[in-house]
Amino acid sequence: MRSRDLVRKELAELAASRAFWLLLLIIGLLTGQSFITAMNAYAEASGIGGGVAALAQGLSPLDGILTPTLGAYDLAITLLFPFVAIRLIASEKSSGALKLMLQWPESIERQMAAKAIALTGAWIISLVPFLIALALWRGYGGHLYAPEVLNLLLGYTLRFLLTAAIAMAAAALMPGAANAAIVVLAFTIGTWALDFIAAGRGGILQTLASFTPTATLRGFERGLLRADVVLVLLIVSVLGFAIAANWLHLGRGIRARVAGTSVLVILASLAILTVLLLVRVSFDLSENRRNSFSASDERVLAGIEAPLTITVFLSSEDPRMMDFENNVLLKLRRSMQDMHVIYPLAGRSGLFENDARYGEIVYRLGMKTTSSRSTTEEIVLDTIYELAGVHAPARGTSAYPGYPLAKRAGWVEVAVFYLLWPIVVAAMWRVARR
Repeated sequence: MRSRDLVRKELAELAASRAFWLLLLIIGLLTGQSFITAMNAYAEASGIGGGVAALAQGLSPLDGILTPTLGAYDLAITLLFPFVAIRLIASEKSSGALKLMLQWPESIERQMAAKAIALTGAWIISLVPFLIALALWRGYGGHLYAPEVLNLLLGYTLRFLLTAAIAMAAAALMPGAANAAIVVLAFTIGTWALDFIAAGRGGILQTLASFTPTATLRGFERGLLRADVVLVLLIVSVLGFAIAANWLHLGRGIRARVAGTSVLVILASLAILTVLLLVRVSFDLSENRRNSFSASDERVLAGIEAPLTITVFLSSEDPRMMDFENNVLLKLRRSMQDMHVIYPLAGRSGLFENDARYGEIVYRLGMKTTSSRSTTEEIVLDTIYELAGVHAPARGTSAYPGYPLAKRAGWVEVAVFYLLWPIVVAAMWRVARR
């Protein structure tokens, strides 16, 4: 049996699955609702109907249209796609077909690769409603920036591969589809908890939390492409598929499979550690350069060789902390190689703080130290330049024009997503059954 035949077999399994067609139906409806809501909100911000328009530079299709529309896929990946992936293995285990498949000339590893390819094909098919939304947006005169769109699709694809790998590993390990689904749900809730607990704590905990599915999506939704995030997600995804293949070797004893899993986890951990230590490359693919300082500021910061330590006396729940983290520290980490942030108030709410230093931000560059209470980008940069003994470069205004579009969603969107899409899915399902 050739690899192409294996992929065809897995695609036929998907086509025969009611869960897959139900997924397509629901994801089209969710995407339509998200797109219609996003278009109406964007139109109001653009001043439709004589209302007050927002500042044009603040109107970005990435924030206003793309990210809200793809929010439907975030929900589908979390709650729907795992069942489709689990079925590919659980049905073979329950029916006894897996024992026959293990006798095929193709290895179980190659069969797992075929399943991964088939699931990727299912993911591509599920993106059709999103592509329809993009076509409608462009048809109305809306703006799209290709690097932002592709980067966002890459982020959601990596999130899908990770979820599919975890689901298939759970299906191979656990007896029954229901148990596997519980494991996947527990994994998702665990990453949510880690992301919440690590907020504003710094150290290894915050580093680990930056690679949770939710945190990585936030980066892609900002137009930021981090090479370490891409590599870590790929490594964990490959690990999940490899664990699934290892546990589907029914002829091996439990000890052998446990030992194989241990070796896989160790190798993956070493690969992830190598990525965390060596990979620092990132790309700002947002059209308005929201993840970067001005080019002149980046050149000056790159020339500062002394290590910078920032001590932030703010709690994680403080809005100033969130603003400082997202708009200043993120950019500093991309611009300076030797920078460390300390959070002395990690884990404290800040509501009843009597510490006189609360709200203070201490900067230490080499042997020089100063402090400030401002979280404004320009003041932070001037503080660092003063410590480094360099002159602040001339800063120009943002060249991003913004893209307002005063167009509400109408009957076309309702007809496409709520009428035509269900009809097409139902017709395709009937053809697949035949």
